[in-house]
Amino acid sequence: MNAVGIIPARYQSTRLPGKLLLCETGRPLIQHVWERVAGARSLDRVIIATDDERIRDAAAGFGAEVRMTSPAHPTGTDRIAEVAADLDHDIVVNIQGDEPEIEPSDIDAAVRALSEAPQAVIATLACPTTNPDRAADPDAVKVVCGTDGRALYFSRAPVPHHRDPDRAPVFLIHVGLYAYRREFLLELAHLPQTPLEQAEKLEQLRTLEHGHIIQVAETDHPAVGVDTPADYREFVRRHQQKGQAQ
Repeated sequence: MNAVGIIPARYQSTRLPGKLLLCETGRPLIQHVWERVAGARSLDRVIIATDDERIRDAAAGFGAEVRMTSPAHPTGTDRIAEVAADLDHDIVVNIQGDEPEIEPSDIDAAVRALSEAPQAVIATLACPTTNPDRAADPDAVKVVCGTDGRALYFSRAPVPHHRDPDRAPVFLIHVGLYAYRREFLLELAHLPQTPLEQAEKLEQLRTLEHGHIIQVAETDHPAVGVDTPADYREFVRRHQQKGQAQ
């Protein structure tokens, strides 16, 4: 099976407008993401999908393949679906444009999980934690899985609830990286929203509620996104430390 990685890239951001073009490291944030994604061995191709000419020009400047998309897309999933409609890859990987430290091996793990689960239409990742504060955070989405790794449910609530106080609970924190079968990705945009999706504000629940299978692979790498000015400052600090250590 061949796979393409698509990075949806919007200029607008509620908490940090224009963050993908922030350049305090000497390279725009979106370039850091693209370079990491390009290191995934499972991808035949990497495309940046945007509706903004500033991002297009920046991406072209560092050699990325760019596709312009409609500005009307409500989600990144819709944006990558527009691009995927003109491609012939079996698997389409949706990679967040604001995670400049994404591990290429995690992309490979998601592609492998989907390739090895023929009944699944999506594969994604989750990172275990025993931190109760992290589990209680509604911005940290939790997933519970069956013994075969299939997702049973995603929630902003700390699931599962552990009634036994003598056992340290382990939670799986969802990592928002998705590998789609191309045919299902094109179908997904036309599926109606579902009650649980609307309640939790989690798009992946639409797939489960319509009876489809999401395969989950575990990773040791939690998602580290850049959502706020403080997040970006921390990324710049880590980047500079790595540079000094080399």
